[in-house]
Amino acid sequence: MPIADNIKTCIESASWIRKMFEEGAALRKEFGDANVFDFTLGNPTMEPPAALQEELKALAQNPVPGMHRYMNNAGYDDTRAAVAEVIAEKCGLPVTAAQIVMSCGAGAALNVVLKTLLNPGDEVIILTPFFVEYKFYIDNQGGIAVEVATDENFQPDLAAIDCAINARTRAIIVNSPNNPTGVIYPEATLKALGELLKQKEEQFGTTITVISDEPYARISFGEEVPSIFNCVSNSVIVTSHSKDLALPGERIGYLAANPEMKDVNLFMQGAIFCNRVLGFVNAPALMQRLVTKLQRASVDIEEYRKKRDMLYNKLVELGFEVVKPGGGFYLFPKSPLADEMDFIRLAQKYRILLVPGSGFGAPGFFRIAYCVDDDMIERSLPLWEELAKEAGL
Repeated sequence: MPIADNIKTCIESASWIRKMFEEGAALRKEFGDANVFDFTLGNPTMEPPAALQEELKALAQNPVPGMHRYMNNAGYDDTRAAVAEVIAEKCGLPVTAAQIVMSCGAGAALNVVLKTLLNPGDEVIILTPFFVEYKFYIDNQGGIAVEVATDENFQPDLAAIDCAINARTRAIIVNSPNNPTGVIYPEATLKALGELLKQKEEQFGTTITVISDEPYARISFGEEVPSIFNCVSNSVIVTSHSKDLALPGERIGYLAANPEMKDVNLFMQGAIFCNRVLGFVNAPALMQRLVTKLQRASVDIEEYRKKRDMLYNKLVELGFEVVKPGGGFYLFPKSPLADEMDFIRLAQKYRILLVPGSGFGAPGFFRIAYCVDDDMIERSLPLWEELAKEAGL
């Protein structure tokens, strides 16, 4: 059966994902699940906070009449108000429910924002390394992804961004803490980006929106994660509770528009419309009710710090080059072999599953997702030693 040429191309460009899955399955079949050390997926093994379980139990025992019906496409008013209150506290701006749309996770929110903003052929800057799906989401909405490299510490290179902006630039996606590097962009950098975009908007007579993808914003290890709203006026937050509440399978998140954004009311009308016509209709009703009272809750961040330190310290001791992540739950070391795929294959010899950096637009690196059980990390350390030795470290 024929499929669209564009989709066939997308499948081929993402074939490494399928290949990693297939190779992992073969290793598990041969050695058993407990003897394969899978660091490929950002799928947290940590359970949601107890407060969520309590809310779920209370709701099941005392169901609200009509709780499973349609609601406003933007979501429940009280849920949106709860989200807005916490954002307003952080940025000090008058964010209200009117600037919030509840969504089916951050992926849905990104697609909604991109559809709202883009005309066919508009360009969206993404900073390498980047989350795998960005290019597909941009393509979904008729845009063109423009990759711009970050510096040696994976921080935004403002000079490179300056060179990439033209009259067709409509948006730039930033992701902090970053997937796959874990780095946090400091406030000074984001403010400098905001000033650069103002200059470019005046030069080209356009509006350039910063889309801040923030599913890891609450998972930081002491380093401040600045509010994009304090740095860039034309900005939108997209996020989910997949990571901070450990709910990836529930697909619940939101988008929030800066109240100082140009034509913010028109943008919100467009976003609510797009949330409907893209087929999401509205975010899951049950999940909206559950997260309303949990906007200040999160999983135990210290558990992720412990996992990071256990693995990061060992890798540095073994001679790997890796930027220490300030948040999230990923490490992005440099491959000790010139071709990171050679290193990925060598790691499989020791039953360690990793993701190649080329999948994130950064060949020569590899990603480790350490959102796994402590026991798995501990049992993998002797194998990392053997792997490092064979790799020449």
